[in-house]
Amino acid sequence: MKKLIIIILTIVIILTTYIASFNKDKGKDNRYILDIKKNYKYYKEENKNRYIKYKQSHYNLKDEDIITRVNLNLDKDFYTNTRPSKYLNSSYILINKYLFLEKNYVPADLKKIDICTKGNIYLVNEALIEFQKMCIDMKKENLSIRAISAYRDYNYQLNLYNKYLVHDSKKNVDTYSARPGFSEHQSGLVIDIDNTITNFDDFESTDEFIWMRDNAYKYGYILRYPKGKENITGYQYEAWHYRYVGKKIATYIKKHNITFDEYYVRFIDY
Repeated sequence: MKKLIIIILTIVIILTTYIASFNKDKGKDNRYILDIKKNYKYYKEENKNRYIKYKQSHYNLKDEDIITRVNLNLDKDFYTNTRPSKYLNSSYILINKYLFLEKNYVPADLKKIDICTKGNIYLVNEALIEFQKMCIDMKKENLSIRAISAYRDYNYQLNLYNKYLVHDSKKNVDTYSARPGFSEHQSGLVIDIDNTITNFDDFESTDEFIWMRDNAYKYGYILRYPKGKENITGYQYEAWHYRYVGKKIATYIKKHNITFDEYYVRFIDY
């Protein structure tokens, strides 16, 4: 009998300790949620449990980064929980590994690039105007860039992606090529460039890259997949790949060293 009482008391103590610990953690989580809800306008109530869970496994991140990453769906695998992109035909549309464009989407106001181009390449007119201004200004400094790829429709991206799959694994291909529908090239706001001499994947070694790094934002362009941000963009660093977002957004991104994905959830879609 005495032995049974000891066992029961032990169980009660363990349960009491567990409940106290649980309530303490729950209280701590509630305070955390109240705090970030108060301080961050891009907090989303429907994501509160995900914020808590993500913080537990990423305790070294700032609160703003935890909220941002969860809002971007980075707590979920790439190409899961996908949904159509919003803000179609705007310079602040976001297409990434969670947001896609429909198969038949073609951006409005596509125009053929007249100068600084490798061939029949098209951009949305607003992006085209600024690209050509940038190209002309660079020539004044004896620097040359040209468009080697810009707008791509769904089928083009499908063929390109499948071509890569012939020689590489899907896991690797996904780090450097977008799946069809998930490519920003389909937005007509993206341009790949070279300096007419060096191969595009060596663009980082050129004087033109240095100029673009320091000045592209003045024309509304950003380096879309920067070094060190692969875990956010989902793509490897691409020194040749630029996205038009407009001068205001590009200036902010440049100043604060963030990606367009981060800007989008903090200032556009909240």
